Amino acid sequence: MRNVEEKFNEWLARSTDPEVNEQLARLASDEKARTNAFYKDLEFGTGGLRGELGAGTNCLNVYTIRKVTQGIADCLKTHGSKKAAISYDSRINSELFAVTAAEVFAANGIRTFLTKELMPTPYLSYITRKTGADAGVMITASHNPARYNGYKVYGADGCQLTDDGALEMIGYINKIDPFDVVTLSLDDYLKSGMVEYVSDDVTAAYLDEVFARRTAYAEGLNVTYSPLNGTGYKLVPEILKRMKVSRLDIVQEQSMPDGHFPTCPYPNPEKAEALKLGLKCAASNDSDILIATDPDCDRVGIAVRTQEGMKLMTGNEVGVLLSDYLLMRKKANGTLPDKPVIVKTIVTTELVRKVAAPYGAEIKDVLTGFKYIGDVIGKLEKKGEENRYVLGFEESYGYLSGTYVRDKDGVNASMLVAEMAAYYKAQGKTLVDRINEIYALYGLYEHKLITYEFAGAEGHDKMKSLLKALRQHLPKEIAGSAVTRSVDYLTQTEADLPRSDVLSFFTEDGSQLVIRPSGTEPLIKVYLTACKDKKYNENKFALMKKELDAIFA
Repeated sequence: MRNVEEKFNEWLARSTDPEVNEQLARLASDEKARTNAFYKDLEFGTGGLRGELGAGTNCLNVYTIRKVTQGIADCLKTHGSKKAAISYDSRINSELFAVTAAEVFAANGIRTFLTKELMPTPYLSYITRKTGADAGVMITASHNPARYNGYKVYGADGCQLTDDGALEMIGYINKIDPFDVVTLSLDDYLKSGMVEYVSDDVTAAYLDEVFARRTAYAEGLNVTYSPLNGTGYKLVPEILKRMKVSRLDIVQEQSMPDGHFPTCPYPNPEKAEALKLGLKCAASNDSDILIATDPDCDRVGIAVRTQEGMKLMTGNEVGVLLSDYLLMRKKANGTLPDKPVIVKTIVTTELVRKVAAPYGAEIKDVLTGFKYIGDVIGKLEKKGEENRYVLGFEESYGYLSGTYVRDKDGVNASMLVAEMAAYYKAQGKTLVDRINEIYALYGLYEHKLITYEFAGAEGHDKMKSLLKALRQHLPKEIAGSAVTRSVDYLTQTEADLPRSDVLSFFTEDGSQLVIRPSGTEPLIKVYLTACKDKKYNENKFALMKKELDAIFA
């Protein structure tokens, strides 16, 4: 295996890209940075690539983009595939990387549909299906800090790549020398027709599909919206205007695409600090609700005006509210299907079962990752039952109410949240009032996430050992409550799900623990649920943490 200096010297000798050459010059005098840039190749996983921008085999640059795209192209050609779709977000070099990928696909005889400008991730899922593409590529690092970018790969079904698909592509990617990849320019491929811009008609069709999922309008609602300097900046305001909101204010400092994210270094709408400016604007604008989407516009965070000020709501709460609202409204207007289906991930709140039960809805659990929700939609479609699908959601602020895409959709979710808030406002209530009514009926479902770090090779081995020991001695009681059911997703046969290193425990008092190693970091993540009242839940969480610390800390 070549060492860092050998790889660095090869890049010095062979790189012709001006930006990469400038970065290599800086690395020459910084041994630590040079080692970080070249000590390994950036890993291609089930979600594609994600890494820091810069020169080197372990960073995102035009050469790593060429390498992975050439590998994917070789894989596609092996299967006789001839079409690809590409879009990109507002991050640094996203457009450059999208163009680079389009040039490589075209050089391999793969006709490529490229968006004319940055677009949300769910739009990439849409155009992959709409154009009949065999694969889709989205240049994005979602809600990561500005120094990151990424490369997500989608299948022909519009879902992110499966584990098996990723493994096959890795075999092709690993054979590629990025400096051997030669292409013509984008202009050449546009003239030859090998690259084609996605037309405005397709964007209009996508918005029509989103709009068709409403059950009413959002008249009477005052909204403040922030795209967090990302891709939602055009489509979300357009859909909210179609919904006839009474007033729409945009957070001006975050209104336009900017990959440096100057007002929120960590542009994740799950985090309160990312919404500080939006909360301030919503308060001064007298808005009923703040809606914020992450840079690639697949996640949505909200805050609601209450008598005590703007209150942030969690992804679990919004998912429960949307499930409750859509089932109720569809039943009222006669569009609720027989045996309606709601899909959630295994770490997402069980409260949705309670609100869905009166409607006879089936709750389907899937592994963490929206591609598994998309897979359920695909299976329903194959059986001619796609009309049963009402909503899919995950605790990490992702929602989808239609089958027109196979990924979480911030445009769709923003529309539904506005509609729902307007409905309750007309009754003199807020979304906070409604979730409190649900808590009063079924208990105060609260959720916490605890993480345990296991760094390095030694930590990795320890993590595996602890999980093995836990499987050999499953707890019969958690925090004073008997375990009534446990599920090991490595061995379970109840659900049609891939094997996964996850353990889930349900207890007599309704509490729950889900334990899973992170797929991207040296962490064990534990998702805790308690569901009685504030005092009971606080005590329960404390007891759970004490018991978990004894195992993992």
